Amino acid sequence: MSKLLEEILSRNNMMQAYKRVVANKGASGVDGITTDEVKGYLIENWETIREQIRNRKYKPMPVRRVEIPKPNGGTRNLGIPSVVDRIIEQAIAQVLTPIVEPLFSDHSYGFRPKRRAQQAITELLEYLNDGYEYIVDIDLEKFFDNVPQDKLMYLVHGIIDDGDTESLIHKYLKAGVMAQGKYEATEKGTPQGGNLSPLLSNIMLNELDKELEARGLHFVRYADDCVIAVGSSAAASRVMHTVTKWIEKKLGLKVNATKTRVTRPMRLKYLGFGFYKNSDKWQARPHGDSIKRFERKLKKLTSRSWSISMDERIEKLNQVIRGWINYYRMGSMRNTLIRIDKHLRNRMRIVIWKQWKKSTKRYWGLRKLGAPEWMARQSVAFDNHYQAVVKTTGLHLISKEILARRGLLSCVDYYLLG
Repeated sequence: MSKLLEEILSRNNMMQAYKRVVANKGASGVDGITTDEVKGYLIENWETIREQIRNRKYKPMPVRRVEIPKPNGGTRNLGIPSVVDRIIEQAIAQVLTPIVEPLFSDHSYGFRPKRRAQQAITELLEYLNDGYEYIVDIDLEKFFDNVPQDKLMYLVHGIIDDGDTESLIHKYLKAGVMAQGKYEATEKGTPQGGNLSPLLSNIMLNELDKELEARGLHFVRYADDCVIAVGSSAAASRVMHTVTKWIEKKLGLKVNATKTRVTRPMRLKYLGFGFYKNSDKWQARPHGDSIKRFERKLKKLTSRSWSISMDERIEKLNQVIRGWINYYRMGSMRNTLIRIDKHLRNRMRIVIWKQWKKSTKRYWGLRKLGAPEWMARQSVAFDNHYQAVVKTTGLHLISKEILARRGLLSCVDYYLLG
């Protein structure tokens, strides 16, 4: 057995992979074994599984396919391997990552250690501010579903040249999927959702990076999202045509002709960010679509018909607020967050008003907050006409400070001070 495979199957590496997968939780695969149950299963079966892998007899389970709706319509196929296979895939990725990382481009940011989307945005802004204001936005059609496996394995072989490990990776590519209870073979693609897929996608698309570097082009890539910045409309059209042709011929991937385009920064959406010019300098901010998605999440979490304790509701709201603002913090969004905060507090006031239910409780609650008798009676008179009552002075005594003491984060404060 190869030294590389022995390193993958070593106790330390497998334990690290196990802890990583279990910590991430996630759904079970086709075998139904959950992250909570996998420890017992491995105690009983790991010796057998390890010997099967060593002898090239291990057969991964098909992935469970689920369709995830895209924000702009359509669906994305997500493949959920069994928890055991996720652990093995993670173990492979942990050993291969240090081998392949030095080969990858400095302009690639997706699924890589110590790299993130915001760094890609920073580099793109540098290009824009250097005068490269025409953008070639390349859209690879269902990249993860269409990766040519033979080409991918040829590239993997060129890097690791290890038959045992290559055989195991190939088996994961050929594991097949279960879709609506029916088995489907996988002759192409690498399932989006598998722990090995991000690494394999970067091995494949590193070939594109090398080609763009050889042409001296200014580009950034995050997984299969690639944009090229050039200095003129004519150059952009030429680059779009020649790069599209190269991708389809050399990599065997499909470029979506309707979505691949030449555009200007103000019309670009990249990794959730939009771009605008301020005092002759290009800057980033959350794209309008990203803001709308954030608002929809907050609206769902502040639905007055959702029966949940206030503590749980606030905890979930704070998780969403922290996650969204942390991602977009580099962008300019103070005025947007002021507006969102105002709307969020109004929706929380309605939730509290509904929870108080009866007129007597509502009157008592407003009086306790310091409302004079006339003000409390005015608000109570609106009963369950929520959009009317939320405009009354009485309900606004449930102030930002009161909600903050209850635990609710202010979007603006977290953005400015968090």
